[in-house]
Amino acid sequence: MPRKSTRLTFAVLATGAGVFSMLQSLIAPALPTVQHALHTSQSTATWVMTAYLLSASVFTPILGRIGDLVGRKRTLVAVLLTVLAGCLLAALAPGIGTLIVARVIQGAGGALFPLSFGIIRDEFAPSEVSGSISNLSAVIAAGGGVGMVAAGPIVSALDYRWLFWIPVAVVAATTLIALRYVPESPRRAEGRVNWSGAVLLSAWLVALLLPLSQASQWGWGSARVISLFAAAVVLFALWLTSEARSRSPLIDLRVMRLPAVWTTNTAALLFGAGMYSIWSFLPGFVQTPAVAGYGFGASVTGSGLLMLPMLIAMFLSGMLSGRLEPVLGAKTLLTAGAALDAVACGILTLWHDEQWQVALVAGVFGFGIGLAFASMANLIVGSVPPEQTGAATGMNANIRTIGGSIGAAVTSVLVTGHLQPSGLPYASGYTHGFGLLALLCLAAALAALLVPVRRAARVTGVPRASDDPARTEPAASVPSARG
Repeated sequence: MPRKSTRLTFAVLATGAGVFSMLQSLIAPALPTVQHALHTSQSTATWVMTAYLLSASVFTPILGRIGDLVGRKRTLVAVLLTVLAGCLLAALAPGIGTLIVARVIQGAGGALFPLSFGIIRDEFAPSEVSGSISNLSAVIAAGGGVGMVAAGPIVSALDYRWLFWIPVAVVAATTLIALRYVPESPRRAEGRVNWSGAVLLSAWLVALLLPLSQASQWGWGSARVISLFAAAVVLFALWLTSEARSRSPLIDLRVMRLPAVWTTNTAALLFGAGMYSIWSFLPGFVQTPAVAGYGFGASVTGSGLLMLPMLIAMFLSGMLSGRLEPVLGAKTLLTAGAALDAVACGILTLWHDEQWQVALVAGVFGFGIGLAFASMANLIVGSVPPEQTGAATGMNANIRTIGGSIGAAVTSVLVTGHLQPSGLPYASGYTHGFGLLALLCLAAALAALLVPVRRAARVTGVPRASDDPARTEPAASVPSARG
């Protein structure tokens, strides 16, 4: 494919990944509206978010691996068509059950992240790969911010169904352009899909994430929560055994044990816990009526505007990281991004009485997100063989999501554990929650310090990243993960 067309390829990838990222947060501020319009309960309406989370967690690594095996363009187009169908069904949904099914279908779009990173690595010139991954990461990070900011005005001016009609039009056009201009993968991974591994991966992810997302309603000590956590442990052990014995594992555990990969994934787990929790609880904080002793009584649109500095900072820092990474290194940027978010949450813990303070914190936090998002992607892509790019980046995104679920669940306990007679949380609940998030982001920064400076490593039986003609970093030798 002519090199001049890489700009169009990037535009397609950025649009698809950005829309999926936006869908993650776009519906959250509109849940009360959806609940009222579809005549359902609050607990049922929350499944609109839960179903999407579970679906994306299952599909992201599986479809990322399928893309490695059968071709990334082919898988990308299939995923875009699936997201299109899910958005169309959601826009037309007559009831909450149909909407939840539509969100499950949309969740397959999580695979757009690893597929896009793999296509960039395959098709772009070596000098363009790091910067393009950083720019794409900036779009992905900003997409979540766009969802928070745009939800209120869209619902107020039109209707909640337009939260899905707009993506229908965008994804349809993106799919057509992808069919025509995105090239197919020049290399494929060998082997086949390990379906038993896929089933076990799906099972332990659901068994882990479902009780985390529902524990506040079911009760942390309930039989359902405890039994699901126990099942997650057993299924995880079975999955590890299945993958270790498979000749064609879904997730190659040797790659996951590379120093640069496991340390980056550890940072991603902790960073995700802080990032997703801020996205979940900061809008609720600013929407709380002032009679509670805190909060500003902001509308959905008003709270979105307070998040606008975060959106702008995420995008700018993600774009900037592409230029800084060759000079400072992805490890330094990841550490700095997590440390900035720790500082932001620390400030929020101490000062949150004025709207300008929240806006300032949002901007600092967003700047850290942009740096960290781009750095994590570059560290993973630069550390694994080309044919493992989809699976490895898919698992990194998944681990970040798992961290987000854990962080949100624990923060929810702190915020809602003790309520005022009015039913609103006490200010101390939010203060303790923000303090916890500061500690989680600080732990992510410390974990990032463990990332090896060299990003590529040789494992027996696994080609090093530097064997890829598109990468030229030196590689360090490590013992075989299989012994």
